Amino acid sequence: MSLTGSLYSGITGLTAHSQAISVVGNNLANTSTIGFKGSTVHFEDLFYSYVHTASGVDQTGHGVATAAIMTDYSQGPYEASSEVTDMALGGEGFFTVRDALTGDEYYTRAGNFRFDNDGYLVTPAGYRVQGWEVVDGESTSTGLTQITGTPGDIRLENFQSPPEATSAVSFVLNLDSDSDDNAAVPTDPFFSMFQYWDGTEDTPLADSRYAYQTTISVYDENGTATDLTVYFDPVNDSTVASQAGGFQVWEYMVTVPPTADGRTLDGQSIGTTSAGGVLMVGTLTFNTSGNLVGQSAFTLNSGASGDMKDLSNWSLAEFSDDGLPIMTANFSGASNASATNQTSATSFSIDFGLSTGDPLTNGGWATGSVSNASLIGNTYSSLPNMDALDIAADATTSYDTSSTTLTQSQDGYAAGFLQSLSVNSDGVITGNYSNGQVLDLYAVTLSRFDNQNGLEHEGGNLFSATRDSGQAITGTANTSTFGSVAANTLEQSNVDTATEMVRLITLQRGFQSNSKVITTADTLLGEVIALKR
Repeated sequence: MSLTGSLYSGITGLTAHSQAISVVGNNLANTSTIGFKGSTVHFEDLFYSYVHTASGVDQTGHGVATAAIMTDYSQGPYEASSEVTDMALGGEGFFTVRDALTGDEYYTRAGNFRFDNDGYLVTPAGYRVQGWEVVDGESTSTGLTQITGTPGDIRLENFQSPPEATSAVSFVLNLDSDSDDNAAVPTDPFFSMFQYWDGTEDTPLADSRYAYQTTISVYDENGTATDLTVYFDPVNDSTVASQAGGFQVWEYMVTVPPTADGRTLDGQSIGTTSAGGVLMVGTLTFNTSGNLVGQSAFTLNSGASGDMKDLSNWSLAEFSDDGLPIMTANFSGASNASATNQTSATSFSIDFGLSTGDPLTNGGWATGSVSNASLIGNTYSSLPNMDALDIAADATTSYDTSSTTLTQSQDGYAAGFLQSLSVNSDGVITGNYSNGQVLDLYAVTLSRFDNQNGLEHEGGNLFSATRDSGQAITGTANTSTFGSVAANTLEQSNVDTATEMVRLITLQRGFQSNSKVITTADTLLGEVIALKR
């Protein structure tokens, strides 16, 4: 190879090392860039030419070239953040973002996201983060998030949680077995409190006419709360006691304020009658150990007319799918909601710890049970009971201790306002609302590629797919080979400063060596030119 060829070999070395120094400089410049992935330059020797030597034919090289600039996609260190929308990925995967103007999709490891003025979750450059809406705002019982549709912009359009009407009420109580019978009506001992109830009075039932009462707020479909009060009184009638064989019977009455009773029947407003506010009447039967073993429940029947306190207007209640007796109310005053229309009115079940195991058989009531309260009279033996009785472990009791409400609950709630957000390791964004509801809103879309080294750098912490990388494979965190998501966390640059500085020293020396090749070849050429003197 000629001296001139040596000059060009040195030039290739200078060019290659200049490129490598530029890559190292870019790495060092981004040591603090969120989610940055460093790159490494790989050299390769250039072509060779044959030369004749004393030993035969040999080869001599013509310099160096940059073979590839490979991106290091290894995990960067984590840094804690105070922002819940700051997210870091552990393992494989990229966040997916979209340019709202062009519709182009990009991919990033930088999870420093924020909600903009329009409610979109965006990158600092305004690209919208992609995610799936969660089905019904809930997760499945297996813990897997149910997503729907295709990935779209994550956006909080509604900062409210809609109200939910009450559909189930539950009580666990102890009713003092030594309580006095405060509402004793010999002709109707099991419905004595109902006989004393007068919905047209400011105080429908005097304090002296019941042994215990408990109140809970229930909600209509508009989220309006109404006090639901259940009254209890023991049946200590001597005739009933002799028939009960040691068992104790308590009557109960489920009520709301008559002014909140919007039920209608054949055009008659129930709330304005003496029966106004009474949704259900019934009995609870306890054995000699004080354990609940029987329950009856009556509601207004569809053919009720005349005096609504006439027991002939009251029939055995229907059951929910869970085998619990149902009552119907009309808190919102809907014009098409009757006393028994469970479709257009608010209907909910009540649970004292007993349910029927087969609500479809005989209407859920045991064979031989009477179908109308007016037929009960004074006879304990004719009290209906649920069929295939299912007794809960924490059912209501009647022990010789003071009456108390151990637990009470209902499943309705008012409208709520978004108070905070959280993100779990599955990348599910959850809203926490003022009404106590916790709703899953979106699942962040993650993408991975068969050949991530084929991705193209776009700047701004973004990558784009190419033919070499293949199309993005999308999914949610913690599924397949996608990594997990860490909230309140940012992934830092994976550039190791010490390694880059050593690499910079090596490249500097390589650059200097190649410059020496050029200066040496220049000196030799000068000697050749001097031969002519």
